[in-house]
Amino acid sequence: MNETLPNAGADHNLPILSVGEISQSLKTVVEESFAWVRVRGEISGFKRAASGHLYMALKDADAVLDAVCWRGTAGRLGIAPEDGIEVIATGRITTYPGRSKYQIVIESMEIAGEGALLKLLEERKRQLAAEGLFDEGRKKSIPFLPTVIGVVTSPTGAVIRDILHRLDDRFPSHVIVWPVVVQGETAAEQIAAAISGFNELLVGGAVARPDVLIVARGGGSLEDLWAFNEEIVARAAAGSEIPLISAVGHETDFTLIDFVSDLRAPTPTAAAEMAVPVRMELLAQVMDDGARLVGSMNRLLKDRSQRLEGLARGLPNLRRIVEDMSQRLDDRAERLANGLKVGLERRSSRLAALYARLPVPRHQLSICREKLTYEGRSLATAARTLLTAREARFAQAAALLDSCSYERILDRGFALAVGENEELLTSTAKLSPGTDIRLRFHDGETGVTVKGSTPAKPKKPKRKPAKKDTRQGNLL
Repeated sequence: MNETLPNAGADHNLPILSVGEISQSLKTVVEESFAWVRVRGEISGFKRAASGHLYMALKDADAVLDAVCWRGTAGRLGIAPEDGIEVIATGRITTYPGRSKYQIVIESMEIAGEGALLKLLEERKRQLAAEGLFDEGRKKSIPFLPTVIGVVTSPTGAVIRDILHRLDDRFPSHVIVWPVVVQGETAAEQIAAAISGFNELLVGGAVARPDVLIVARGGGSLEDLWAFNEEIVARAAAGSEIPLISAVGHETDFTLIDFVSDLRAPTPTAAAEMAVPVRMELLAQVMDDGARLVGSMNRLLKDRSQRLEGLARGLPNLRRIVEDMSQRLDDRAERLANGLKVGLERRSSRLAALYARLPVPRHQLSICREKLTYEGRSLATAARTLLTAREARFAQAAALLDSCSYERILDRGFALAVGENEELLTSTAKLSPGTDIRLRFHDGETGVTVKGSTPAKPKKPKRKPAKKDTRQGNLL
């Protein structure tokens, strides 16, 4: 069964459009119909191109809409886009003919409700906590009496006036204010730059380096305080080498800078109270400590004086002690002089007795000379006896060696056969006809030539007949 399209092959007046023409027509219709829209959705697939343009998609449970934010607009956005954030994007709908897609060109962006802000805040809080920025071990102690105090806040608000007033009441100090905006798109960058700027000041430079920093702002909604929840501010506060006190909002308001700062104050006024002590209280404390110190020193001196008097009464009369010692010294000096004289006489007598017991050296030399002469004679006699015995043993050994010499055998009529290489011939197996050999006798040598000989065959040893075993009879 064949089907035919309606009006197939019929003539009509529809123009033939190119792909570019129909794409441009669609682009014009879409842009005119959706010239300015606000779209709510969750960011997905966010990426920042090398050119600075932002590309992402806005999605909900039903659809996905591509989105682009040009570089000039991206710098003015109030928030930093991230995957998973639900936002409200304002812009225009257009098409991208190169891929046959429609998209929204974003002109501004805001968080879609407080719930999304809280979700983003919790995610950042977990991330920074995982990096250890909230650990108590890394927090620095606030100096007890700072010389210079740095304040990061708005110069026109009531916060700076409250801080300065409280400092004047408690302990007038040198205050350096770094003016910033505390709300809006550029607030986070200015606050982070102020914290970093204070830390870059040199000790002893033209501008005094603060001993403590106070980052303060008055109360407000979550959106108003959002600049202090930005990651750039939290990381700047965590990296501050100067101890930092955060005083953002009221007592019930918490921001990320409160967790990374070294100390959190419930209000800006409380931050000023935490930064410095009360001067009058310090003066009163110093006066009280001075009075207590004077009283304790007086009591200590009185007690030491009494103890010294008591010890002095227990000491003996020094003059009497010196007199006794002087008399004892004279007695010992006299005894020492007598002792030296007696000791010298005693040593002289003992030396004379020992001298009398010593033998005369000349007599000793005479005895030793006679003994030496006797020992020399004995040594000469022993040497001659030993030499005679050794000569006799040597002569006996020489005679025995000569009797074993082969020359004595030659004297009995034997001859020694020697080959051409002075080798000793001991068998006819080494001789062949025509061989020249030498015969050595007891009175000389003579050369001979072998004419012919048949080497004697070695006789085989006769085998003994096996003995008959008579232990077993013959069965045959």
